Amino acid sequence: MAAFITTHLITEARLTTSDREAWITRNGDTGSMFRLTRTSEGDRRELQAIACKAPVTSPDLLTLADGLLSSKLPPGFAHDRSRSHLGLGQQIFEAARDAFLRWRQFDLGWVQVLNPGAQIAAGQLVGVEVHTVCLWSVVFNRIVETVDSPNRFGFMYATTSLHIEEGQERFVVEFDPATEAVSYLIEAVSRPRHPLARLAHPFSRAMQHRFARDSHARLRQYVQG
Repeated sequence: MAAFITTHLITEARLTTSDREAWITRNGDTGSMFRLTRTSEGDRRELQAIACKAPVTSPDLLTLADGLLSSKLPPGFAHDRSRSHLGLGQQIFEAARDAFLRWRQFDLGWVQVLNPGAQIAAGQLVGVEVHTVCLWSVVFNRIVETVDSPNRFGFMYATTSLHIEEGQERFVVEFDPATEAVSYLIEAVSRPRHPLARLAHPFSRAMQHRFARDSHARLRQYVQG
């Protein structure tokens, strides 16, 4: 694993800045997303600048309003859906909306948003840093849909070429006027793009499930605290 990372970084060093940006934009740079140490502030700024040009890589498999477009997914894609109860009342819904605006559902200790000032708006780039086992990884998604109504708030983003996975994910908080129940929905479709992600697919799936569990718990803690 270390040899793979070292070889990739040597390849990067042979590229000029403009060549590196052009290559990453065309082909993705999932190799350099894995690091043995945490990303420095300077590296974060550089990666975000490069990622601004990165295209979305996922096919359209979800909609923000209704979820899966088809029960039959392309080969290799996994589907995950989870919903949790946050509490009762308009105040809980507004607290959950505020948490989304602050990206609290990603504030998990081992996961964090690189640009927490990012607005929930279509086209917005969202960088996510993840620490698992002995590796740090940085990936980038782009918001493709949003909803902001009296009873629903949330967004859906899709992976860019600077991501170890390929897919879409939606995050929605909902208020039911009839029961006053507030719920948090996470739904995702994904398949691995990076060789390490494919090699360690069972571990990657376990981390995806861990993220969902921790995100539900974190948002519930925030709105009830």
